[in-house]
Amino acid sequence: MALLSILDLSPIREGGDAAEAFRLTRELAQHAERWGYHRYWLAEHHNMPGIASAATSLVISHVAAGTERMRVGAGGIMLPNHSPLVIAEQFGTLASLYPGRIDLGLGRAPGSDQPTARALRRSQGDTADRFPQDVLELQGYFRSPVPGQAVQAVPGAGLDVPLWLLGSSLFSAQLAAQLGLPFAFASHFAPGYLTAALDLYRTRFQPSATLERPYVMLGVNVCAADTAAEARRLFTSLQWQFVSLIRGRPGKLAAPVDDIEEWWSEAERAHVERSLACSIVGDEADVQAGLAAFAERHGADELMVTAQVYDPAAQLRSFEIVASASERLGWIDRAR
Repeated sequence: MALLSILDLSPIREGGDAAEAFRLTRELAQHAERWGYHRYWLAEHHNMPGIASAATSLVISHVAAGTERMRVGAGGIMLPNHSPLVIAEQFGTLASLYPGRIDLGLGRAPGSDQPTARALRRSQGDTADRFPQDVLELQGYFRSPVPGQAVQAVPGAGLDVPLWLLGSSLFSAQLAAQLGLPFAFASHFAPGYLTAALDLYRTRFQPSATLERPYVMLGVNVCAADTAAEARRLFTSLQWQFVSLIRGRPGKLAAPVDDIEEWWSEAERAHVERSLACSIVGDEADVQAGLAAFAERHGADELMVTAQVYDPAAQLRSFEIVASASERLGWIDRAR
């Protein structure tokens, strides 16, 4: 049995704006809670015309305020962009406002291009090299303060906000194993090191006060519709988004097209198919079989589903189909 969660990039659609994206994100989260999803994460990206969740902690608060039980968090905060103290204060605030519901996933990539990364970072050095030290510093701010401690996170100290490490390579897998933290792999867009990273994490895992055994969450793209043909059509919005990135022209989430073959080259197609290899596209039967096989193949404790669907109603329907398929697998109880 695997838990089922959602990763939302709060997409800005062609013809829309960030205000619309935030409204639709909150509506999706409210539906997801009713459908039985376990948690709802948002991701930090910058200088991306099609992604509205740059100020991730603010969007998390927006979602948490509109829901009641579901866990809400970051998938993730790109820690090299920030002071660990600032993140401890932000998530200490969130944990105080929404107790028992906030997660903090951490990544070491900038979540942007290099010029934007330089504009974000607090120093001119490569602060990604400090990622392990920054994670330890952040953990320290969430512990109860000790006498004589010069710097405290207020709020934050003593709240023990759950930390996750996110990654698409071996680095964070090894660090998560060393620190005894849960590990989320970005297989939904960078599946190349998936098997190697999971093997490394599981074989080197050291139990901690946080976690007794390895815990793995995997990202997977799922685009579902009432017919497989319609699902394949809806999926072209995500495919085109990746083509735009390859061409160096990222933009807003575009409407689907009837025939994606008319829009990309063979080389672009090959690149996109490699990047999106961990995708399940089809009707409810396809989704149920795909989810079960993917979770079993990789021994996932939890799947984090994401879907870049242009039409808001079709996006809701996609996640509803995923929930129905997962209910048949015994992963969620939509009647609760």
